[in-house]
Amino acid sequence: MQKPARTSSQPGSSRPWWPLPLVVLLAGCSIAGAGVQQLTPPGVGPHPTLPRPARSGLIPTVNIAPAEQWPQGSVPQAPVGFKVTALAAGLDHPRWVYTLPNGDVLVAESNKPAPEQGAKNVHADGLRGKAMGMVMKRAGAGTPSANRITLLRDADGDGVAETRAVFMTDLVSPFGMALVGDQLYIANANAIVKVPYETGQTSIASTPIKVTDLPAGANHHWTKNIIASGDGSKLYATVGSNSNIGDNGMEAEQGRAAIWEVDLSTGSKRIFASGLRNPNGLGWEPQSKALWTVVNERDELGNDLVPDYLTSVKDGAFYGWPWSYWGQHVDTRVKPPNPEMVAKAVPPDYGLGAHVAPLGLAFSDARMPAQYASGAFIGQHGSWNRKDLTGYNVVFVPFAGGQPSGPPVQFLGGFLSKEGKAHGRPVGVALDAKGALLVADDVGNTIWRVVRSE
Repeated sequence: MQKPARTSSQPGSSRPWWPLPLVVLLAGCSIAGAGVQQLTPPGVGPHPTLPRPARSGLIPTVNIAPAEQWPQGSVPQAPVGFKVTALAAGLDHPRWVYTLPNGDVLVAESNKPAPEQGAKNVHADGLRGKAMGMVMKRAGAGTPSANRITLLRDADGDGVAETRAVFMTDLVSPFGMALVGDQLYIANANAIVKVPYETGQTSIASTPIKVTDLPAGANHHWTKNIIASGDGSKLYATVGSNSNIGDNGMEAEQGRAAIWEVDLSTGSKRIFASGLRNPNGLGWEPQSKALWTVVNERDELGNDLVPDYLTSVKDGAFYGWPWSYWGQHVDTRVKPPNPEMVAKAVPPDYGLGAHVAPLGLAFSDARMPAQYASGAFIGQHGSWNRKDLTGYNVVFVPFAGGQPSGPPVQFLGGFLSKEGKAHGRPVGVALDAKGALLVADDVGNTIWRVVRSE
């Protein structure tokens, strides 16, 4: 097995993300406040105009929608011609969904793991960590990880699962899932594991077998997603960065901010693409067969920087993090600079707007109506570092000829109340066996199903 590749010949550290005086101020700041959601803010499109960086100084913009339960009987808002049902409610922080060939749906109920023994917890150390913990708790992200996968089955097709079974337990913050032949692969926060699977099983008692380790430790970005190649010979795994901009030095980032390629016959792996701050959703574009991902970019450069993005993933490409963004736009906060790596940085394909936090990605097909039959559904978890709230929805980006062909349009909304509270926050998205869209809502603790009503 190959060792994680170094991303630079000049490893170094950048300035701390938030200075200590800020931490004290942040601990008492309010995160309440509604914002007008913009579907197409600056930073959207294949060649977005980027504003000048706006450094936040001691006090960054902190505005995240506090969690509030869905009112009784209410559901997210879908376009005309669609209806929304709760496939399952009352789950425990559902983050990811995966459809099995027989139509059963697997749900990863998961949250941030505790740091591994001996690892520095960069997200919880000191007053800053306590302040951020308070913010995340109010945002609905402070619950312990259930470390569980649940199986849902809607046998009668009414959009509500009448079977809910505990499929697997005792995992380590599970996220991505992929079935290859009779083996089910699960991406834990620290490793890819596998178990044997038989069609129709509602639970698995087998002890998972480790396929390969994944970079873990402090896990500033802990979610690990996987997708299988078309021939089933390889897995591709996402690993987010351990900081905003390499704040703890590049030694803490070895093997991170990358997509790994894992050979299933040998267990060996290599970095397929790097410089991706926090990639999550993965999908094979149906026409080109290219691998695509959605990426959460860096914070604290202003309301409209840096655009999160949707991009094809090129073998061997470097996408800039932490030294630059959107190609050769240098982030002067990162020390020491690295002009050699900046010169190699590949700009992404399509901006989604700054701070929308895209996590889920699912390519559509002809089972959807014509206007949604070719393109990508993206679950946007929502902003925290922007004055006006953005994201908190599922958008659809149309495709033609294997490339995005128009601006994002909202497909599922209503997650924010008029008062700026979050009834829900979308994460994973997937098509079910009948072509309906499934959306994991980790604040609403629900899997939503969106289907044609006519």
